[in-house]
Amino acid sequence: MRALLPPGDDDIDVAGTYAADDRPTPAGRPWLLIDMVTTVDGAVEVDGRSAALSSPGDRAVFHALRALADVIVVGAGTARAERYGPPRLPDEVVAARRGDGRPGQPELVVVSNRLGFPDDQPFLTADAPVVIATAADAPTDRRAALEDRGAEVVEVGDHGVDPARLVAALAERGHQVALCEGGPTLNGTLLARDLVDELCTTVAPLAAGGTAGRIVSGAAPDGPRRFVLDRVLTEDGSLFLRHVRLRDAG
Repeated sequence: MRALLPPGDDDIDVAGTYAADDRPTPAGRPWLLIDMVTTVDGAVEVDGRSAALSSPGDRAVFHALRALADVIVVGAGTARAERYGPPRLPDEVVAARRGDGRPGQPELVVVSNRLGFPDDQPFLTADAPVVIATAADAPTDRRAALEDRGAEVVEVGDHGVDPARLVAALAERGHQVALCEGGPTLNGTLLARDLVDELCTTVAPLAAGGTAGRIVSGAAPDGPRRFVLDRVLTEDGSLFLRHVRLRDAG
């Protein structure tokens, strides 16, 4: 992988590069970054999944971001479509995290208003903890069923999930860096509330056409959020962008 901005080596240490980035903890919540992949024409999936857009470079960035995150946050729709299971970092990464006094694996938090998951959802069938963030008006029978299967269900809203309460709950759990892996609707609610500090985007050299959505959808902010382009990497025609929120610009 080669660095285009700032100009640099032709053989980037992806994990080391992303781990070295400055991510100061905002007051009352974790630093929140979003990681997404998109085609050059803006599609985030093919046939309902993002796997067709990925590449070795994209997977390297994906794993580098997971390695530095305290918690992985994902929306229910993405969790179902992508068959989410618990995070599984390599043994050497687990050992390094524990050596730094951190849990070996990031916590998984799935955001869901209605709590509808298939019985064979991997994060429910694995012997690993999962947190389901929901609202007080979520179906009580579904909540009870999830708790019976070992999930920890937490309320972060009264009528639907409140993004501000969600990230505050992450801070209360001791998390300093939160990685959101979508989907677009969850990304949209976080962006609308100005809770996104960093956006890492893979631009795949593909055009998908069709009706696929973009990386953010749904709720609209009260004005465009300004980000600064911090880094551009490239490999095999893909671009790997890191943007950081410029908060003093409004």
